[in-house]
Amino acid sequence: MDVKNSEMPQSEKREERLLRFSFICSLLFTVTEIAMAVVLHSYSILMDGVFDVADLILLGPFLVLVPLLYKPVTERRPYGYAQVESLFLIIKYGALLAVIIVMIYQNIRQILAGGHAVSFNSVGTYEMIIGLLCVAVFLILRKKSGPQITPTIQAELFLWKQDIAGSLGVSAAFFSEALLRHTPARVILPYIDSVVAIVMALFLIREPIRSLMDGFRNLVLFAPDAETMDHIRSIVDRALEKHPYACSFLDVIQTGRKIWVEVYIAPDKVTDTIDLRSWAAVRSHIEMELRDEFQQVYVELIPDIPDYLQKNLSALEEEKTSSSGNGNDAVHQ
Repeated sequence: MDVKNSEMPQSEKREERLLRFSFICSLLFTVTEIAMAVVLHSYSILMDGVFDVADLILLGPFLVLVPLLYKPVTERRPYGYAQVESLFLIIKYGALLAVIIVMIYQNIRQILAGGHAVSFNSVGTYEMIIGLLCVAVFLILRKKSGPQITPTIQAELFLWKQDIAGSLGVSAAFFSEALLRHTPARVILPYIDSVVAIVMALFLIREPIRSLMDGFRNLVLFAPDAETMDHIRSIVDRALEKHPYACSFLDVIQTGRKIWVEVYIAPDKVTDTIDLRSWAAVRSHIEMELRDEFQQVYVELIPDIPDYLQKNLSALEEEKTSSSGNGNDAVHQ
């Protein structure tokens, strides 16, 4: 526990720097996107701009929340502030999902109204430049984030990755106008901008939906997905394979960047004893492997007392009660 706490300040500073860097870059890109969408009358550029505005509105307040996420758990707050992060991500991805749906609706209306003309070369050139700049920002964030990526940084990397795919895809689509201009397919040119915006929206919609489902699961303290549970169970089994114990039940709670693992272990079947020294080694093994994938890990080993031992204890208590009662009768006599 002390090791984890000593590492937290450095992780906290790194995360704050990365979020601040992402916020500044997003702000600069958003300003240019909104301005260029107005100048070029492009719905695809506007789609990028509105999406980034929604991200900025939610990313700013989160910079204040970051220090709270590194506070240790207490009796009053057994999960720390991890659930606050889960709630925040639900709000963030919910807002992004709403923006995507609205943009799809608006572009469908534009198509039904007959489309509109845009400067294809200008939009294509602008989107290519933005796409290359997004690649640079993504690579910097990915390199500086380190081996363990927090859920919030992961969300930012996703947004930059989508910006890259969207910008370069839009650029390619608009440069294709040169191939269609002198063909019968030129009749679709007024619709290209809106169609590209809808395709971008459909490409973006999957991640918010998946993240919302994960966020709700974390918020109500459900177990992680089956793949994660199977992976954790395999780690537990490897930690126990050299010891005379077996895992009878595994309880895992993941919320935000924190994960709690409770391993119920049956005692040695031969001696019915528990060696705390070996349990300490098992616990350390599980924690060591989980720290490679999760930022904040809490592992507890809990003895699972077999039923026959409980029956034996009950029999001993009854015998003790009976003998004490007989002793009292002898005293009275």
